[in-house]
Amino acid sequence: MRKPMMASLALAVSLVLSGCSTLEPRSTEVAPAIPAQWPAAATAGAQGAAMADVADIGWRDFFVDPRLQAVITQSLENNRDLRVAVLNVERARAQYRIQRADRVPAIGVQGQMTRSGGDAPVTEQFSANLGVVEFELDLFGRVRNLSQAALQQYFAEAANRRSAQLSLVAEVANAWLTLGADSEQLRIAQATLATYEDSLRLTEARRQLGGASALELSQTRTLVETARTDVARFAGQVAQDRNALVLLAGGPVDAALLPQAEVTDVASVRPLPAGVPGDVLLRRPDVMAAEHVLLSANANIGAARAAFFPSISLTGNIGSASSELSGLFDSGTRVWSFIPKLNLPIFQGGKLRANLGMATADRDIALAQYEKAIQSGFREAADALALNESLDAQLSSQQALVAAAEQAQRLSQARYDAGLDSFLTLLDARRTAYTARQSLVSTQLAQQSNQVALYKVLGGGWHERG
Repeated sequence: MRKPMMASLALAVSLVLSGCSTLEPRSTEVAPAIPAQWPAAATAGAQGAAMADVADIGWRDFFVDPRLQAVITQSLENNRDLRVAVLNVERARAQYRIQRADRVPAIGVQGQMTRSGGDAPVTEQFSANLGVVEFELDLFGRVRNLSQAALQQYFAEAANRRSAQLSLVAEVANAWLTLGADSEQLRIAQATLATYEDSLRLTEARRQLGGASALELSQTRTLVETARTDVARFAGQVAQDRNALVLLAGGPVDAALLPQAEVTDVASVRPLPAGVPGDVLLRRPDVMAAEHVLLSANANIGAARAAFFPSISLTGNIGSASSELSGLFDSGTRVWSFIPKLNLPIFQGGKLRANLGMATADRDIALAQYEKAIQSGFREAADALALNESLDAQLSSQQALVAAAEQAQRLSQARYDAGLDSFLTLLDARRTAYTARQSLVSTQLAQQSNQVALYKVLGGGWHERG
């Protein structure tokens, strides 16, 4: 009895070892249709190498403000969206391990008692077996492809987690900067309101003495109420900004870590060079996630193709059987069985072909999404690079505008006090200076937010110092 069993086991082992073929498509052509270089790329060589280095800078080295670093650290530890992304990675890892387990035989021990009777006397049969149940010989790579698909899904979730972390870092930085900008806008509005209130009291006193007209008094009150409206509006925005930062940080943020009515320069690398190699996009975690999803869908095609071919599954065990429990393991009770099973699909009502069609469509969808991820990444990076120099020029002009507007306000005030200009001229100068200061803060915020955007769209830094 042992020779047939050994021959069958030898055949099974040889089939397992020979089951290395796969029906997965060898390659998938990717055509994202993006330009060979960035539209704003005017420099190359050393600057391109410098930009590649920028993409390797960790967020602790990129964001220089220690308060912002502390808030980002808190958000990475407590943010719930990031926690879900981490748990999705753990789930995908477990799913891959489940699928990978199908590639090796599952060995188990089974004990059984059978009692039967009727018109015949009651009989009992006891058995204990060690064996393999329904192990599929992967002749055409179906199990291997399913395992590969699960592995690529795991890699995709890991890339999604890195993408979620990078997005969270950028969101926290932008929320922190927005809070600082709105706090600065509130401070400007409060200072302007105080100045206008002083002017209103002076105008009211002059009105009582006949030195100011009713129109002049009404125009001054207009300035006061406009500034008061801005104070209330910016106060509400500051409260909303704090709430947004608390949500991103996953809990209350220490007041000492908040910006104090300022828009600070958060980027350690200024200015960023324009010559950036296009292949840096392939390092973006969202692009990498889309690539792994494409590879997973490609592997599923191999599994769907393999379903058209015969499959062989093996069930075998060795153990003991006895009619007495006490004699279950005595000599002469050993039994074995070896049951190969062949499944040859003949007619499935179009199910197999439909499964293959669905797998192919999923692959084509994943390919389109991968190409779109590359295109979107190129557009985002090109936009941020284009705005880099533009915002620098805007900021320089806006600073000059503020200086000129404040000088014009001082001269207009002096000429009005000397009786050389009308109150309408002074009113216009005040409004121009107030608007220029507000626009300067908005431009500073836009410039710093663009630095954060550049860090994000180029894939951020992956090597963090402890």
